Amino acid sequence: MDINFEYYKIFYFVGKYGNITKAAAALGSNQPNVTRAMKLLEAQLNCRLFYREARGVRLTEEGRLLYERVEVAYRNLMNAQEEICRLSSSDSLQGGTIEIGATESALHLFLLNMLRKFKQEYPGIRIKIHNHTTRETVRRLVGRELDFAVVTTPFEAPKTVSCLKVLEFREILAGGPLYRKLGERPRTLEEIKNYPLVGLGRGTATYELYKNFFVSCKIDMELDMEVATSDLMLPLLENNFGIGFVPEQLALPLIEEGKLVRIPVECSVPKRSVQVISHMGRGKSLAADVFYKVVSET
Repeated sequence: MDINFEYYKIFYFVGKYGNITKAAAALGSNQPNVTRAMKLLEAQLNCRLFYREARGVRLTEEGRLLYERVEVAYRNLMNAQEEICRLSSSDSLQGGTIEIGATESALHLFLLNMLRKFKQEYPGIRIKIHNHTTRETVRRLVGRELDFAVVTTPFEAPKTVSCLKVLEFREILAGGPLYRKLGERPRTLEEIKNYPLVGLGRGTATYELYKNFFVSCKIDMELDMEVATSDLMLPLLENNFGIGFVPEQLALPLIEEGKLVRIPVECSVPKRSVQVISHMGRGKSLAADVFYKVVSET
């Protein structure tokens, strides 16, 4: 099927803005030309890509499927174009774009400090950070939507990617001032399960980690309150909604301020780490190569 690739570019802008007039303005074209191109694309693909509505257009199911692919391709082409332009300049190491997917914990435990140093040395390199769950972040990396994924263990990744451990950390059990007495002595998991537990919900790697941890001690774990992202954990614990396992590095400042109480446990809590995942054998941009080199030396 021989389709003019310019049609896909026009389709991308129409899908992005949901409006043919706005898309035409962004393309420096006019509405009749954009409308004509979209009709030709629909005819050649033999399917309907848009629903025409009073205030614009809305993607059909086929349109959404195509847009997901075209969006990735367009972004990669623009990044490549930018990289090539930078390579031809005398200051090529100071430009380019890096797309990074990161979970909340990985962001706060490692990535923020690392990026602070990186941007001081390479201020011209642009960084795009995408925040999702561990599973979704790895999926997007495998789908080549990202240059890197920065996530915490545990996670499942195919053999087509490489994993670089950049930080080890441990988690502690903590609660708000209401649970101060629990911190007076080490507690068993049997005791802990009698108090409201706050944690990342079903479907997350962290939930499975602690579910298996409790099961290994022959105890069934049930969360009293489930959260979608780890950044919601500390505020809930501070406000006495329950107790939960959180990274020690993030909890210590709040413990020192008296906003959280550390609750010792008798058994050993599973160790975790932050890892940077990237494709093996994939040709990275110059900016991405620089980023990986800096990460490797951190």
